[in-house]
Amino acid sequence: MAVLNLITDVPGVRVGNAADASVITGVTVALFDAPSIASGVTRGGAPGSRDTTLLEPEMTATGVDAVVLSGGSLFGLDAAGGVANFLRGKGVGLRIGPANVPLAVEAITFDLLNGGDKAWADKPPYFRLGWEAAEAAKSGPFPLGTTGGGYGTTTANLKGGLGSASTRTPSGFTVGALAVVNAVGAVTVGDGPHFWAAPVEAGTEFGGAGFPSRLAPGDLALRMKGGAPPSTTIALVATDAILTKAQAKRIAIMADDGLARAVRPAHAPMDGDTVFAVSTCRRPLGEPLTALTELGLAAADCLARAIARGVYEATRPEGPYTGPPPYRERFPHAFGKP
Repeated sequence: MAVLNLITDVPGVRVGNAADASVITGVTVALFDAPSIASGVTRGGAPGSRDTTLLEPEMTATGVDAVVLSGGSLFGLDAAGGVANFLRGKGVGLRIGPANVPLAVEAITFDLLNGGDKAWADKPPYFRLGWEAAEAAKSGPFPLGTTGGGYGTTTANLKGGLGSASTRTPSGFTVGALAVVNAVGAVTVGDGPHFWAAPVEAGTEFGGAGFPSRLAPGDLALRMKGGAPPSTTIALVATDAILTKAQAKRIAIMADDGLARAVRPAHAPMDGDTVFAVSTCRRPLGEPLTALTELGLAAADCLARAIARGVYEATRPEGPYTGPPPYRERFPHAFGKP
């Protein structure tokens, strides 16, 4: 892992979070020191997003100013507007005559059934939360678990959360991942404390429980939220390697394998699973085929780890939360408690 084991280990990436405890929802934003090359991939059957078409390699836009990961389902798409308006006030964005137009791409999760007060009438909180998250964005450490876009998220059997992880590749590139975990499925094996992502765990970053020596037949059974409500894991991977949009697209495709390793099932009809990939363009790539393969593998492992960390670090939200328990309540021994 890199210094902080967070996506902010990647030079040029800043992260901010904002949450509303009464609504039990929140927003996470990644800002970049300069417009950054980006692409993405959506494999879930029920996605919600903003401006992601611009990330396709054939599209004209070359750099993004922010990636927004928000709760709120359709209403959460307002968050990118708050981020863009904050950045506009800072003079950030594409210059078109006297105007500047920031590009803030976004994906959302469905967290409308977690017990929070959703009766916001004509004033949904997401524009405000997007602004607050952008205003809070900084390099360096930031909290994980029940914070930002992970504040109100859940999985099939445990509280979801915001996770992050990073690594340094053998060639010296830094790779990081940021994930909001709201999966329709589970990130743990059966009824035990083991994470599906355990084979790629770095140290004891999500408890060090390891992987079961043998899987029971029931461990492979389908586990999903009751009634199969819309759910999503949304994520960003970033690197300091200089990439084209097509190369960033390939990194996103490979990184998405990490989502499928960490969540069972993934990419379901009611999921909106989406992965963005961003290059802050600090270090030359070198021989592209080998380097891209190395980066994609690192991004997949980082994303799997980030998903597990988001659930491992989650706590019970303030407010009238009605979702499943946090990992630390279900498995207190993992935190040294009886």
